[in-house]
Amino acid sequence: MRVEQEKRQIEIEQEKLLVVEGTDDARLFKALMRHIGVSGIQVLNVEGKDNIKKMLKVIPSSPGYSKVSSIGVVRDADANADSALQSVRDALRDANLPVPDAPLSLAGDDLRVAVLIAPHGKSSGAIEDVCLESVAWDAAMGCVRDYLNCIKDSVAEAEQPNNLPKAEAQAFLASRERPGLRLGEAAEAGYWDFDHIAFEPFKRLLGML
Repeated sequence: MRVEQEKRQIEIEQEKLLVVEGTDDARLFKALMRHIGVSGIQVLNVEGKDNIKKMLKVIPSSPGYSKVSSIGVVRDADANADSALQSVRDALRDANLPVPDAPLSLAGDDLRVAVLIAPHGKSSGAIEDVCLESVAWDAAMGCVRDYLNCIKDSVAEAEQPNNLPKAEAQAFLASRERPGLRLGEAAEAGYWDFDHIAFEPFKRLLGML
């Protein structure tokens, strides 16, 4: 769901809200919720991490906000997990919402707020790292590593992938029955192992809402 700055509000349909960075994240979380049998959580796609602050400011002024009991926010760690967490905490504070002290901890009473920085417990990374960890056991991953090592040795450095986890994820997905899917589509197709421990922090967040 897009943040519409002109209206400065969104349509709140559920008591539990989950704010995510993008379309792939939204599709992945919805697929995960179906897999574990969780419902009643409205996923809000802000279309880019820079819009998280805008979304959090819009929520309290939107119709239906009075019924909201919990809000979860998911952001990639990117280059620095501490900075990513601080960015979300600052955005929550600016929106006059409860501010958790740490990832996967709750803040607030009548309204509960929790934050997940992905991958949980790592100093950097993104949701692709979680997906890749969940399929590390797959035989195709050996081929993926060989392929990327070949690229590293054979292709000029300036032409190599600038985001290795994304490249690794796409190389793995090229090995599936339906190659070429995006990360969220792959989640819907069952290509990530939602039963793997890598997704436990995601499940914990959903359980906290």
